[in-house]
Amino acid sequence: MALAQNTPPENPPGSENSALDPAPESPVDEALRVGKALEQQRRWQEAIQHYEKSLKVLPLNKQITERMQIARVHLDVTRRYCDRSFLESVERSTLAQSLEVYQDVVAKLETYYVDSVDYPKLALYGTAFLEVALTEKDFLSKHLSKTPPAAVENFRRNVHRLVFGKRIANSSELRNLVQLVAAQAKEQIGLNPTATVFEFISGSVGLLDPYSSILTPGEYKEIMSQIEGNLIGLGVELWAEGTELRIVDVFKGSPAAEAGLLPGHYILDVDGQTVLSIGAKRAADMLRGPEGSRVKLVISSGGDQSVAIEVPRKRVEIPSVSVAQMQDSQVGYVRITNFQKTTVNEVARAMFDLSSKGMKSLVIDLRRNPGGLLESAVELADYFLDRGNIVSTRGRNTSENRIYTAHAAGTWDIPLVVLIDGDSASASEIFAGAIRDHDRGVVVGQISYGKGSVQGVFPSDRGIGGLRLTVSRFYSPSGTGISQRGITPHVTVPEETPANPSTLVALKPPSDTGSSPIEPIPVGSENGTKLTAQRPVLQPASQPGPQGKPDLVLDKGLEIARQIVRQVPSGKAR
Repeated sequence: MALAQNTPPENPPGSENSALDPAPESPVDEALRVGKALEQQRRWQEAIQHYEKSLKVLPLNKQITERMQIARVHLDVTRRYCDRSFLESVERSTLAQSLEVYQDVVAKLETYYVDSVDYPKLALYGTAFLEVALTEKDFLSKHLSKTPPAAVENFRRNVHRLVFGKRIANSSELRNLVQLVAAQAKEQIGLNPTATVFEFISGSVGLLDPYSSILTPGEYKEIMSQIEGNLIGLGVELWAEGTELRIVDVFKGSPAAEAGLLPGHYILDVDGQTVLSIGAKRAADMLRGPEGSRVKLVISSGGDQSVAIEVPRKRVEIPSVSVAQMQDSQVGYVRITNFQKTTVNEVARAMFDLSSKGMKSLVIDLRRNPGGLLESAVELADYFLDRGNIVSTRGRNTSENRIYTAHAAGTWDIPLVVLIDGDSASASEIFAGAIRDHDRGVVVGQISYGKGSVQGVFPSDRGIGGLRLTVSRFYSPSGTGISQRGITPHVTVPEETPANPSTLVALKPPSDTGSSPIEPIPVGSENGTKLTAQRPVLQPASQPGPQGKPDLVLDKGLEIARQIVRQVPSGKAR
């Protein structure tokens, strides 16, 4: 019997070596193999994007979810340790001050976070961040350059024993446990206790959900500057991963545009330091600076030649409406790249301009729009709806339970088509969901991303810039939750090509943010900024369709808009 088992069966006619062919790889195994390869290259942002895409096909898979969380922790550590403002905070803070920050963060979780606080989990999350930090070269070179790697690794492998299984009933006990871990790290490997506590601070928030995080002072300042829809910087949108720092878009009228920078250019050197030696994220951080200062760059178009230039940092207006034009004599087209304070005014100006040119129906393009201000999406939807609910929010804190309704005054009654895709998220989904549920227009494209949560941004003057917390979840007028479901269009147009790699905006926090409030909005007894969760922008805003290929979604949207115009009696479409 044993010999028979070891003898391969005879191949069937027409099949060669079929018994020796390896078993086909399962979808889960393939997803893990590709993701781990990206992790080994430390391309954390791409790994996260890959795992997110895999979970669309394999929802709630535990292995993929775990790998994605690990990649997110690595990205968070590298993000902070490439941020000068964060490093300065760690250096300035004493152990006592850092523990006060930790207690303050936990207090905000207790008051505002959408779900109840689990103290043992917060401790484990902090430990996970510390374990990952102890493998990251930026963290090690900053704090443990003189400690033998074997000692660091031994501590890393055993630090969870200090936390696992501990009974933690309240925030004071949690604080004491963190202080104990910091003391042990100091004793065993010489790690600055403040650095340990800051990993617990970051971990207490960073693993709650994909959208909550600690904001460094630099990130918080830049988010607040976006309240007005502008930033101080060069005015470029970047792809920053590994040692590749590539320009994917240049904002009109920006210093970068005036300097001749173009999409597709590579930044090789920033102020005398090569991207190859310091990494793309650190180089991107070096592009930040005060208004009026200048940065020296070495730029390449992808070939062997490069050119050195100097670009000033200026206040750059970031448009919400990137395109507003007539597609023919009757159909207008408006592309909205994000929802910020200026969105509604920009759309209104575009509407009046297009109306003066004969517009009788409108196509609003929300593809690749990652979201932004909840209030901005609500206000824009209100302009197209004369009654009914626009969106509702529900949180653990009763102040987050709100219903936003439309008003009849000032309603635009022009026939409407809305374009969405798998990268339309958050505020985009609020607008598209309201239009769909009220049958106010025709939604065309693919199922949207499905990020149905609202964040509050809270300032901190105790060592970190601020805190972004998920404070509520939002629901469409029909009461449908958006998270992991998305908005299903009336008319589905199959996706043509896979999404491009994630991008981030230079001088914009390299995290899942990018929106701004109309006004500071009360959250409980403190002021917080209401943001809808954003996903990374997936393609330059100036390129609404794949270059060189027909834009099938836009074509279908225009076709429907023209049909509507033909069906509307004369004088009704306006």
